[in-house]
Amino acid sequence: MTTPAVNPADESRMVRVCGQHLRVSIKHGDGVPVVLCNGIGASLEVLDPLVEQLGVKRTVIRFDAPGAGASPNSRWPYGIPYLAGVVGRMLDTLGYERVDMLGYSWGGALAQQFAFQNPRRCRRLVLAATATGVLMVPARPSVLTKMITPRRFVDRDYLASIAATIYGGSADFGNADITQIVGHQLAAGSRRGYLYQLLAGSVWSSLPALPAIRQPTLIIAGTDDPIIPIINARIMHRLLPHATLYSHPGGHVDLLTNAATLGPIIVKFLDARNPTRSDPCLYRSGQRGWSR
Repeated sequence: MTTPAVNPADESRMVRVCGQHLRVSIKHGDGVPVVLCNGIGASLEVLDPLVEQLGVKRTVIRFDAPGAGASPNSRWPYGIPYLAGVVGRMLDTLGYERVDMLGYSWGGALAQQFAFQNPRRCRRLVLAATATGVLMVPARPSVLTKMITPRRFVDRDYLASIAATIYGGSADFGNADITQIVGHQLAAGSRRGYLYQLLAGSVWSSLPALPAIRQPTLIIAGTDDPIIPIINARIMHRLLPHATLYSHPGGHVDLLTNAATLGPIIVKFLDARNPTRSDPCLYRSGQRGWSR
């Protein structure tokens, strides 16, 4: 498969694959493209702060999951393995073969599944604020109940009132950044799309498959993440054969609110010649791979 010609302009288009219509955004550049898999119910614009930190020369591919952002609803509920296949077909249509995968929150499930289904196509894997699906150490019930509906995406006042509870980290000190980031969600997506994403995650787990995911993997986890307790990152770090764990004192959305710090960590991992070796500039040596 040929590599698409470099185009300095960003590209946004609708792609139809497997009966699904996905809105796709491409920032054209060089090298191995990085595909960003977003959090539940989130439109691709939410990842703007991270994209800015990945460098002007890197190709970055984003998309709205079915029923999120500007992508229409799926006609039927779907599973994570099916959606990983859809993403593969989407990349075929766009003309990209080998890619790096970055999964944030719910998108981490999709990224793990894609890496498992495509061991040669996925070069490296970044997992941020994510876990192993239904077989994980869950959040407190007071947090989970606030995640059942997409109300926080359409009600700014409600979001401001619960941000510290569900996101932790920088949200404890002010909600301005949080409301600005998810402001793109107002009147975007649908309840059915959100429900289908919830259902997909509720019947999926990567736990048995983690030892078979052989790609070099960077795990980014906040020690103050109420949605994904950090013990889940430690479990993934132990089970993934070539994993690096980078922990930080932030919460669930620090990949976005603190992209200026975490973005360069990701870039260094993606650009490293041998990401299984420790980098004294960023990490201290761990038992396997890197750890902070």
